[in-house]
Amino acid sequence: MLTSLSFIFLLGLAMAAVCQRLKLPRIIGMLLTGILLGPYALNLLDPSILAVSADLRQMALIIILLKAGLSLNLADLKRVGRPAVMMACVPASFEIVGFLIFAPPILGVTRVEAAVMGAVLSAVSPAVVIPRMVQLMEERYGTDKSIPQMIMAGASCDDIFVIVLFSTFVTMAQGGAVHGTDLLNVPVSIILGVALGVGTGYALSLFFEKAYVCGRYVRNSTKVIILLGVSFLLMAVETWLKEIVSISGLLAVVSTACVLKIRSIPDVSSRLSEKFGKLWIAAEVILFVLVGAAVDIRYTLEAGLPALAMIAAALVFRSLGTMFCLFGTALNLKERLFCIIAYLPKATVQAAIGSVPLALGLPCGALVLSVAVLAIVITAPLGALGMDLTYKKFLKKNGSIPA
Repeated sequence: MLTSLSFIFLLGLAMAAVCQRLKLPRIIGMLLTGILLGPYALNLLDPSILAVSADLRQMALIIILLKAGLSLNLADLKRVGRPAVMMACVPASFEIVGFLIFAPPILGVTRVEAAVMGAVLSAVSPAVVIPRMVQLMEERYGTDKSIPQMIMAGASCDDIFVIVLFSTFVTMAQGGAVHGTDLLNVPVSIILGVALGVGTGYALSLFFEKAYVCGRYVRNSTKVIILLGVSFLLMAVETWLKEIVSISGLLAVVSTACVLKIRSIPDVSSRLSEKFGKLWIAAEVILFVLVGAAVDIRYTLEAGLPALAMIAAALVFRSLGTMFCLFGTALNLKERLFCIIAYLPKATVQAAIGSVPLALGLPCGALVLSVAVLAIVITAPLGALGMDLTYKKFLKKNGSIPA
């Protein structure tokens, strides 16, 4: 395992540095490292690492979500409430409609199989999007119109909506009964996740305040460890209660960090955010190398031009959905184009559920996995590169006019 971790860190950072030198996003190098080291190429990663890959990826995602919550200004988020809520479900819905229309003639699948494929492919990748939105907030790009906050909020909830739809469509594909009340899991998961996070954040802030009053000052480094432990527990609560009630652990984590920021003095919250930023240096490598390792590149080669055409058509529908969310806002054309680009990347959700239809024995399983792998390989670098190249040109900084 230690040898595998050394490969992940050293080769991942080296490839990231090469890509950065070539003016490409660092995650491209990390994804390529994972693909090469993974079981479907050179097979240099220990099976014990791959066995806990999903947990390690989730831990890395928690770190960036905590940093995001500690950087988020709720007053800014309130200004974009309606479009932020719409961004959580409308672009994904448009993309699924695109699959329902075009997948049967292009890929030769049934409508239900097209719906399953659309649900797998329609989630945006929070792991690609959220770190860049945090960077934009720190550099003050687009913050006058709360653009990073809006995109980050939508990307945090998007996967909840998609996974609920995915479960519903898979049940339909297996011939099971589907109830309209299943869709209630989306708002229930969001509301309970936020409520759990607010309660947890408030309790933690009281604990830190009480410790300070009693003369037992908790160092910021210790607070980081406590916050990580509590966040892991919040994610576990989602798993424990999933058979009873739907709760979003990711939203609970973000909400906890937001409440801590509100109830802490600015100096403390900024130092905590800075410490999570340092942890993200290692977590980012683990996350994207392991996402790359989960990509079976053989399926990319099998997908062919029809799959590529389907992905392109679906992204057009997704872009239309994003534009629809932004109607009635004060965003100009360049800012709307940036939002469209930011909502293109796919990676973490597709890596997590892309193989489920195949494991369940659905006739479309191999095709769904092929298209999912191809979408990761194309859209994760494309979206990351698009955001990196355009944010300084399309978004305003400190009231200046973008170039």
